[in-house]
Amino acid sequence: MMYDVIIIGGSYAGMAAALQLLRARRTVLVIDAGQRRNRMAAESHGFLGQDGSDPAEIARVARSQLERYSTLTWIEDAAVAASGARDGFTVRTNEGGVHQGRRLLLALGVSDSLPNVEGLAERWGVSVFHCPYCHGYELNRGNVGVIAANPMSVHQASLLAEWGQVTLLTNGVLELEKDAKAALATRGVAIERAAIARIDGHADVVLADGRCLAFAGLFAAPRNAPVSDIAQRIGCKLMETPMGTQLHTTETKETSIQGVYACGDAARVPHSISLAVGDGAWAGAQVHQSLVFPRMA
Repeated sequence: MMYDVIIIGGSYAGMAAALQLLRARRTVLVIDAGQRRNRMAAESHGFLGQDGSDPAEIARVARSQLERYSTLTWIEDAAVAASGARDGFTVRTNEGGVHQGRRLLLALGVSDSLPNVEGLAERWGVSVFHCPYCHGYELNRGNVGVIAANPMSVHQASLLAEWGQVTLLTNGVLELEKDAKAALATRGVAIERAAIARIDGHADVVLADGRCLAFAGLFAAPRNAPVSDIAQRIGCKLMETPMGTQLHTTETKETSIQGVYACGDAARVPHSISLAVGDGAWAGAQVHQSLVFPRMA
């Protein structure tokens, strides 16, 4: 079967795009490996109408709504290769499936390269976060620790001063210039230069000198990259951002390869469910219009 659109990635952006296409009565194949980026989080915040909801439940309900449309096909598998050109793409999956589509939409999501600190990865999405708008309010203006990961950590620490008393733990990663120190001081941010030994308990930072700093929550600014290299292997151009690597897209969400579009965390910054859903909805509409008006694509 030749689908109108194959969407690789069935999280929030991919489903939002699928909804627009299904409502335009297009045949849509979603290939999803089932690895939502926020799968560790118990609550989602900042998403209008769903504030405080379980992100897994948001995804479950969204998929159930998509499944009401008869032109949807959903495959739980990982896409491993893509080839072809506009109006004739082929996607292969890990389990040996081969599928054809007129357009490709990459809603791949991203991987997070976290600071190499013992105990951090196990608490990612639980008591260690990256987005203050998503998780800052629940810290109730308590002590907030920012574990330095890259130069973006200075901005992150300054911003988080809106949500509590902030300590920037440089951990040997950052050498702060005079201007950065002054800016942090203006925001009331404390600077801790001792190396981090590990994270214990909920969000307790044990330093190499034996001290233990207790925090209501911790933040880090990880480097991001598309979770799959399928876009690079089909030839899509990448671009660098302060947060990492993402797919380059036009205003219509088309990549550097005609007929291949991208949306969600792998194709925009910053990241949140709200922004991913909006980006996906826009991408779905643009892909549909490329099918209706191919000369404009």
